[in-house]
Amino acid sequence: MGLKVVKFGGSSVADAIQIKKTRDIIQTDPARRFVVVSAPGKRFDTDNKVTDLLYLLKTHLEQNAPFEQVFQVIKDRFSAMESDLGVDAGITEEFSAIEHKLTSGEGISADYIASRGEYLNAKIIAAFLGFDFIDAADVIKFSEKGKFLPDDTNIAIAKALKEHAHAVIPGFYGARPDGRIKTFSRGGSDITGALVAQATGADVYENWTDVSGFLMADPRIVKNARGISAISYMELRELSYMGASVLHENAIFPARTAGIPINIRNTNRPDDPGTIITADAAPKDNSIITGIAGNKDFTVIAIYKNMLSTEVGFIKRILSILEDYDVSIEHIPSGIDTVSVVIASKYLEGVLEDIVDDIERKTQADSVEVFEDMALIATVGSRMASVPGVSARLFTALYEAGVNIRMIDQGSSEMNIIVGVENKDFETAIRAIYGAFVDAG
Repeated sequence: MGLKVVKFGGSSVADAIQIKKTRDIIQTDPARRFVVVSAPGKRFDTDNKVTDLLYLLKTHLEQNAPFEQVFQVIKDRFSAMESDLGVDAGITEEFSAIEHKLTSGEGISADYIASRGEYLNAKIIAAFLGFDFIDAADVIKFSEKGKFLPDDTNIAIAKALKEHAHAVIPGFYGARPDGRIKTFSRGGSDITGALVAQATGADVYENWTDVSGFLMADPRIVKNARGISAISYMELRELSYMGASVLHENAIFPARTAGIPINIRNTNRPDDPGTIITADAAPKDNSIITGIAGNKDFTVIAIYKNMLSTEVGFIKRILSILEDYDVSIEHIPSGIDTVSVVIASKYLEGVLEDIVDDIERKTQADSVEVFEDMALIATVGSRMASVPGVSARLFTALYEAGVNIRMIDQGSSEMNIIVGVENKDFETAIRAIYGAFVDAG
């Protein structure tokens, strides 16, 4: 019998009804021995995620505002789940301990408070499944300064899980050497699941959520977008980076390093096969492209200087200027005498004019132009490089849709083509590209 590590996202463990679905999924396959869970998500559209409530609680504490009402809402949510599932997970005692920390002036951290959603949910689910509970603080290792320690974590998880036939582990957090809680970024439970899969040498890492895998385009933009049956780690990385949000992009690496397939599955439709992610997957229908993803609100700073290609250190000076302002870059398309830097507009608020002035002064550029309200769209597919005419097909589709292309960038892997268009043309452009490669066959 193989081994599967299964991770259930917030929507999959939002309440007792959803948790019972996860039990049914786990019980249908004895290989599903190790379970990683998120904090409870939304039960309905206007509901709150528990993690959001916990951050709100921390805000009340920081502002010396009454926190009891928010705390009671969180407490009631978990107490109801414990009662509805008919288990005793010690939730009352856990909340008494948390409340003591909140009122004792110990100065508990935001990370500690935020992590309690996963911690408490894992306690309840472990009791419901009859599995052992392993606190992520004991196996997910961070340095004293908060740097994640992958090797130490791998050893700790492998050692701990050898002693358990079945276990539930909360996602999203770990601990420093002195026991202080440290969280990953939001969505970090995906990372925890991949780390557990890597450490245990799992045959498959199943990531259960509320969608049946990846779609070739955002369904809010492309109606009835086709599902992706198989995708490579590299393709997923490209799509995740450009906005596809089913799986936390950093969760790819532990599984990829260990050569473990990732299977995105739907808790509400467990018979759907979902999307398989492997090292060199190819779509079963031999589609030229694998998917389309993008984001709005970028700014392009276009720099022109005659004989730029012969000037040593030109791009380095630009990057140094941006580093001085703590601004990261998305892309750097270039030509013989031109180079452009593409930056998320949110990082340029209040500093754009200063950056442009510094570029003009320190590079002696002939001209510097700024294009705001730009969107980036990535068309991704490992087969694109071997099929003639892909670029022509893409650009013709945009031309016929009346979309003006302001920037073109293609990675060295030739598995993606990124185009920059105006924000107002974003949805039109995605539909045009999809139509050219999918609807047209």
